[in-house]
Amino acid sequence: MELDNATIKRLKGIGHELKPVVMIGNNGITPAISEEIDRALTDHELIKVKLPAGSKHDRDVVCTELAANANAYLIHTIGRMALLLRQNPNANPKLSNLVRHAQ
Repeated sequence: MELDNATIKRLKGIGHELKPVVMIGNNGITPAISEEIDRALTDHELIKVKLPAGSKHDRDVVCTELAANANAYLIHTIGRMALLLRQNPNANPKLSNLVRHAQ
């Protein structure tokens, strides 16, 4: 799936209002973190993740690994926050950030 600029802009706008659902500590990406991100993406489709402290390069590596492990798209990173997207065709409208913020 290819995302156009208008879609990315809309997703960033939705993500701006979100609070981080998962926070990654100094242990990095553990199996528990991977499971929680998978569950959160299934429920919410668009999530914000707080990354561990470190250099920009280290955070970029963690973001890329997160997206690959979760089969998700990395929409945006800024500072220690990352915005991930994985669409779910059977999403619960009460939980999905995409459905709740649809215009």
